[in-house]
Amino acid sequence: MSAPVAPSGPHDFAFRRLTKPEEFRNAEEVQREAWGLTEEPPTSSTIQRAIQDNGGLVLGAFADIYLAGITIGFLGWDGTQLYHYSHMNAVRPQYQNHHVGFRLKAFQREEVLKQGLALARWTFDPLQSKNARLNVRLLGARPDHYYVHYYGAMGSDLNRGMESDRVRVTWALTDPEVEARLAGRLPSPEQDLARWKGAQPLVETSVGDTGLRVPSTVSEPSKPTAHLEIPFDLQAIRSHESATLRTWRHAVRDAFRAAFDLGYRVDDFAVMKIEQERRSFYFLSAPPPAPPA
Repeated sequence: MSAPVAPSGPHDFAFRRLTKPEEFRNAEEVQREAWGLTEEPPTSSTIQRAIQDNGGLVLGAFADIYLAGITIGFLGWDGTQLYHYSHMNAVRPQYQNHHVGFRLKAFQREEVLKQGLALARWTFDPLQSKNARLNVRLLGARPDHYYVHYYGAMGSDLNRGMESDRVRVTWALTDPEVEARLAGRLPSPEQDLARWKGAQPLVETSVGDTGLRVPSTVSEPSKPTAHLEIPFDLQAIRSHESATLRTWRHAVRDAFRAAFDLGYRVDDFAVMKIEQERRSFYFLSAPPPAPPA
C-alpha cells in the first residue's frame, strides 16, 4: 500500500490517537521530515505501539488521511507524583505555520486530563525561539530546570554541532493561567515592552559583523524582574554566524543556571519588535521574600 499523498490547498485537521501499523510507520516519516533526520527515527513504530497500549499517548493531526504532525508521551513518576511526560511534538515542515503544534498540545492536554492526571512535563532547546513561544507563551508551561548536554551528541540538522542543552517545563493542566493562555488571553505588546524596559538584562547582546546579535556579557539576576535574550532565529545564526553558536549556548546556560540557583522563576516569553528589530526574551521573576523567622 502506498503512503498517502499530502493534500494541497487550505484544509482543517482531525486529531485522534494513532491506531494502525501504517499510521505508526507514517509517524516515523514525520520525525524524519520535522528534524531533517538521515538515520533511524528516535521513536520507532514498534515503540510507539508499546507506548500507546500501555498508558502513553501517540496522537496525530490528520489532513484527511495524511499525517501532518504527531505528539508522543508516556506516564512519568518522580518518586512523589504521576505525570504525563511529553517526549516529542513533531510537525512536517509544510504544516509548521498552521498552528498544528499548538493544537496537538491542546488535544494532548484533553487526553491527559481524561487519564486523571493534572501535570505534564517535557524538555526543549532553550535557544529555539519558536519552541519557547509555543511552550511558554502560548501554552503556559513554565521552565523549572536546566540540563547541560542532556542527550549528548545528536545527528539531526537542528542539533548537529551543538551541545544538546535542554530546559524542562512543567505544565499545570488545570491552572487558570494555562487555561487563559490556551484561550488566547496574552499580554499586549505594550505590556511586554513595559516589562522589558523595567527588567534586568541577564544576557546583553551586540550586533555582530553579519548584522546578527551576539552575547557580550552575562549577569546574575539581582532585581525583582529580569529578562534573558535568545536568538530570534537560531537557523540564521547557524547559517551566517556559526562561530557564535557556542557563545550563545554557554551564555544562555550560565544565565539560566544562575537564575534557577537563586530561585528565579520563568513566567513568560515574548518576541518583541525593538527599534525595528525582532528579538526574543524569556521573562523571569524573583522568588518571594522568605517569611520572618
